[in-house]
Amino acid sequence: MDGEPSTSATSNANNWRFAQCFGDKGEVDDITEADIISTVEFDHTGDYLATGDKGGRVVLFERNDSKKGCEYKFYTEFQSHEPEFDYLKSLEIEEKINRIKWCKRQNSAHFLLSTNDKTIKLWKVFEKSLKVVSENNLTDGTRPVPPPTISTNLRLPRMTQHDTIVAAVPRKVYANAHAYHINSISINSDGETYISADDLRVNLWNLNISDQSFNIVDIKPANMEELTEVITAAEFHPIHCNLFMYSSSKGTIKLADMRESALCDRHAKLFEEEDDPSNRSFFSEIISSISDVKFSKDGRYILSRDYLSLKIWDVNMDRGPVKTIQIHDHLRGKLCDLYENDCIFDKFECTWSGDGQSVLTGSYQNYFHIYDVNTTNDIVLQADKSAFKAKKIGAGAKPGMKNGAKPGVKDGVNIDAMDFNKKILHGSWHPRENTIAIAATNNLFIFAVDR
Repeated sequence: MDGEPSTSATSNANNWRFAQCFGDKGEVDDITEADIISTVEFDHTGDYLATGDKGGRVVLFERNDSKKGCEYKFYTEFQSHEPEFDYLKSLEIEEKINRIKWCKRQNSAHFLLSTNDKTIKLWKVFEKSLKVVSENNLTDGTRPVPPPTISTNLRLPRMTQHDTIVAAVPRKVYANAHAYHINSISINSDGETYISADDLRVNLWNLNISDQSFNIVDIKPANMEELTEVITAAEFHPIHCNLFMYSSSKGTIKLADMRESALCDRHAKLFEEEDDPSNRSFFSEIISSISDVKFSKDGRYILSRDYLSLKIWDVNMDRGPVKTIQIHDHLRGKLCDLYENDCIFDKFECTWSGDGQSVLTGSYQNYFHIYDVNTTNDIVLQADKSAFKAKKIGAGAKPGMKNGAKPGVKDGVNIDAMDFNKKILHGSWHPRENTIAIAATNNLFIFAVDR
């Protein structure tokens, strides 16, 4: 971002390759709703990767060190959430996993937070030895023996290790603190606290205390008819444990400081870009809603995603974004159709590369984009069956060119023939390498740069 020569993941576009795919590779029509992946998250080392799905399951993968390059293998799977029913409000609570966040590892066990719409759980995942009785007074481990007739022949049973399994147990359940759907959880840099955000409130928790939380942001109006915006995402600053940000459906990002007051209703900074009045339409407010926000690793920059664009903000400069990247501006003319089929409400995530030089976000037709923050480089890759052939589209496009697209065609796809059911909403970037994990419906794709 400082104008230095880029050594980012986009500087050598042709090196990106498809590495792996997990999940059923059948046709889209055969997909079970419960198998659709709803969140993806690398841990702090990049050696482990977690996915959550609409069926309430969490699947963990670990780095396969026996393979050359960055490849993963199945580690364990467990049922994190079950469907519930709120009898007071007569509402079904889905088991779908909205977010997973890894706690920094302190010992041989892993700890991670998972949440559905209402309940957050802290899971401990650890390797457990299974032991069996190999010798006792009735067997020597291979065959039966006569029972001892005198007390001096009595033997203590001997245990031997039989197997090692990976166990997952819920250590804490943080419930009954959110009246609305939880959209974000974020662990503080102090390693002791975390925030959870729903449509109208942000709560602060201590990881060790499950029956008490502090409400630090509340935008609920006294009269719900006066409600004009909702909270869409929230995240702690990666370094300063007193700072966090939250975004809204009005296209604003607010930076709050917990040192100023117990209730952070007064933000420290507001990041907002005014709409061009000449471009205002019925859809303006919908497409300006921010679906995801992420701090860069050093906390200096903020990455935000709305329906049509990515924006990069300097934390020290709130008058406007330092860079705006149009993701699928070609869809601006189809907003009416996208409103009719509800796709205009799709919530695309965004993420930084480990070195902060590149950003990642998804699009339709299972395409996803990798952008260089210092140049106009845009790599477009596709996470579907064509990825098995390591197909790349638009790699190394010249600055100013829209991936060499022809009129009416974008990323090699005719806009009118685009399948809006195929979409990349969730992705995660390895913290130390140019390896990315992409959720495409019920499949997990791994892409990496050749080393």
